Amino acid sequence: MKKILNSPDSYVDQALAGMVLAHPAAYRQAGTKGRVIARRYTKEVGKVGIASGGGFGHLPLFAGYVGTGLLDSCAVGDVFAGPSLDDVEQALRVANLGAGILCVIGNYGGDKMVFGMAAEALEAEGVEIETVVVADDVASAPPENAVTRRGVAGVVLAFKIAGAAAESSRSLRDTAAVTRKALESCRSIGVALSSCTVPKAGKPTFELEDDAIEMGMGIHGEQGVWRGALRSADDLADEMLDRLQADCPLQGGDRVAVLCNSLGATPLDELYILYRHLAGRLASMEVEIAFPLMGHYATSMEMAGASLTVMKLDDELASLLQAPARCPHWKDLQCPE
Repeated sequence: MKKILNSPDSYVDQALAGMVLAHPAAYRQAGTKGRVIARRYTKEVGKVGIASGGGFGHLPLFAGYVGTGLLDSCAVGDVFAGPSLDDVEQALRVANLGAGILCVIGNYGGDKMVFGMAAEALEAEGVEIETVVVADDVASAPPENAVTRRGVAGVVLAFKIAGAAAESSRSLRDTAAVTRKALESCRSIGVALSSCTVPKAGKPTFELEDDAIEMGMGIHGEQGVWRGALRSADDLADEMLDRLQADCPLQGGDRVAVLCNSLGATPLDELYILYRHLAGRLASMEVEIAFPLMGHYATSMEMAGASLTVMKLDDELASLLQAPARCPHWKDLQCPE
């Protein structure tokens, strides 16, 4: 195992400490163990709080998206392991700004359980809480079992929409409703070119031949839909878009957000090669890309590969995605002339 670390046991805590030291104006650590990342700001009383949490190893997902117009707090677990109940409860308390809390989490059993238990504790104290579960990975279950699908990179767009809605002083009910509306037309799929190594395991999570890829693999190494020889970038882009299109059809006149995400080791160059073909395909369908994103948004440590997320937009969703947001891992698309 070749990694820049001191010991596997200190990997998460030292990485979080370094993240906060690198961005002291954006982040602070909270909770008894420092496993809660919170916004460094003066509390905005009356705003809906947005909270999340998940396993480490996916930076900038989850904790990296704490910031203005995004998350208020995030509970962090070990690598590829959900956060503890204590850390989730403390994250919710940090996010409690007086107008209720919206939890936005991936569709993983452990995360749903601890967020549910923590929500019950705060609700017993009179805090209003709603939870939105992201289940966007089309490779993990067929449409008839869509509620069991994994939550992957689509959670990034959910954070942005929920955060923007909360910043605009919407109620908890309205903030939850618009986030759920966005996810109804959000689909993702990934392709892995290599494995990653969890520090405490000390060996690759799975074996993948040098000339092989796995379509539909999950961000923890969950089994995909097929394994075979490496294909061209255009062929991969076509299959990924075709699988998303089959699950949530697009038609002429639609507007979409498109996220080309690196799973860790894949460079921006290769994402642009994928996007070039995707943009051409969508243009030929008369589908407008209103919100393009390329980069490292939801990784799987050093896994090579990429994921594609497409979300249909209406005027409301487009406005929320384009609303200002600030954190070290989010850049607004409006660039100066």
